[in-house]
Amino acid sequence: MRNADHARAVGLMVATALCWSLGGLLIKSVEWPPLAVAGGRGFIAAAFLAVFAPRFHFTWSAAQIGGAIAYAATTILFVTATKLTTAANAILLQYTAPVWIALFGSWFLGERATRADWLTIATVFSGMILFFCDDLQLAGFAGNLVALASGVAFAAMTLLLRKQKDGSPEESIFLGNLLAGVVGLPFIVSAQTFPSARGWIALALLGTVQLGVSYLMYARAIRHIAAIEAVLIPVIEPILNPIWVLLALGERPGPLSLVGGIIVLTGVTTRTLHGLRGRA
Repeated sequence: MRNADHARAVGLMVATALCWSLGGLLIKSVEWPPLAVAGGRGFIAAAFLAVFAPRFHFTWSAAQIGGAIAYAATTILFVTATKLTTAANAILLQYTAPVWIALFGSWFLGERATRADWLTIATVFSGMILFFCDDLQLAGFAGNLVALASGVAFAAMTLLLRKQKDGSPEESIFLGNLLAGVVGLPFIVSAQTFPSARGWIALALLGTVQLGVSYLMYARAIRHIAAIEAVLIPVIEPILNPIWVLLALGERPGPLSLVGGIIVLTGVTTRTLHGLRGRA
């Protein structure tokens, strides 16, 4: 039964990554400042979860509140990074999260990193260097730093949601969306223009599909997989995210960033397949 639960959780994580991969294209389609976009999609996602999520049970534990703060930071920083740098850089640098989970997972969850995890970390760091060599302009460099910070927040969120595996992580996700909405509210109010019809559609999809549906699946899956698996399995997201943006908007990452992305994804994908074979 545990193996069956794990296999279903892996399937849910893949479906989650498909929803997440729409983020770059949808965020760039909303003509609003980054924090306004983060706030708008946060409010929409919170409303979606209030209707479709299982009944909430708020314990106000440290893990529940911390998970909400880390979730809000993840979504806000990722939106900001996507507006400041290319979609490819934003998503691939966010996927440095396994590094931080491997470093702190043993202390926080008792889930020790393996030799394969550490090899993946070394590979990821070597790929990261190329991102910063490729984007020497101030705007691109700042976007890369914000994207890297979103990876740290993503790791913290994963650890804190995994900490609630015997409870209900949905509450942290709901509260995190509300918090992101509150943080972005002043920027929504002060925005000089409203999004176009296309922008409103993109914002609605960001809240319902890219966050709402995806994190309902994520919260169910994370009960049955290790924290490091929860960020290593959805490698389809950083592959598809820049592809959607390239096809729809023609945005191309730099050549060194592409090489760095290939290095990062090769390391993460190899580690994921190795972990799944071990489970089997």
